[in-house]
Amino acid sequence: MQPDPWSNLRRQTAARIALGRAGGSLPTSACLAFAADHADARDAVYSELDVERFEQSLGLPIIALQSRASDRATYLQRPDLGRRLDPTCAALIQSLAQAEVDIALIVADGLSATAAQNHAADVLRHLVGLLGAKGFSLAPLCVVRQARVAIEDEIGLLLRAKVAVILIGERPGLGLADSLGVYLVHHPVIGNTDADRNCVSNIHPRHLPPEAAAETIVWLIEQAIVRRLSGVALKDERPAIARTAEARIE
Repeated sequence: MQPDPWSNLRRQTAARIALGRAGGSLPTSACLAFAADHADARDAVYSELDVERFEQSLGLPIIALQSRASDRATYLQRPDLGRRLDPTCAALIQSLAQAEVDIALIVADGLSATAAQNHAADVLRHLVGLLGAKGFSLAPLCVVRQARVAIEDEIGLLLRAKVAVILIGERPGLGLADSLGVYLVHHPVIGNTDADRNCVSNIHPRHLPPEAAAETIVWLIEQAIVRRLSGVALKDERPAIARTAEARIE
């Protein structure tokens, strides 16, 4: 039997390629795999972040917050409510703010609480260690339920942070339902756009490992503070060999 010429390519990508056929249809195995991945993606979208379990796995104190979206259904239907803190939580954060700090670290469920539950603690452990070694001051760690990326603006503003960094579950795909993304913004203020943010995405053991993601995030934070900017004006200018090593699939 001739070897399948597509087999090597299939090993290099998670894309659905060369699935074969059974008569005029896809093979049963391909159909079942698609259905399973679709179910995983739906489960991730409707998943809930267990804040208490997350705090235990992280081993660091947190401040538990809530967006203006009171439940998951509201969150999915009203993205605008996920971008702002519940007023009671906003008042709590404001009462905790003292002197200006370098960085506000935030964890949010986003569109995949599964991703935040599975990977955010690992990224934070590396990130907090690296930032501490470089002498950066940190605001209290916030964990927010029913949150969108832009909620980092309000939290960072209230905590008087130079840079806000949010670790958030990314929109699930058909094949990877627990991918984590990290967005950072210099000078967080309500009304910032996506063009003002830098993103490190696809954080997952099979793609970008937590330790490599943390190194990239720290580099971006350092540059954001030194240059007083973020977003489209800030690019990863490290030598290509360093970025290639970090992006290596483990």
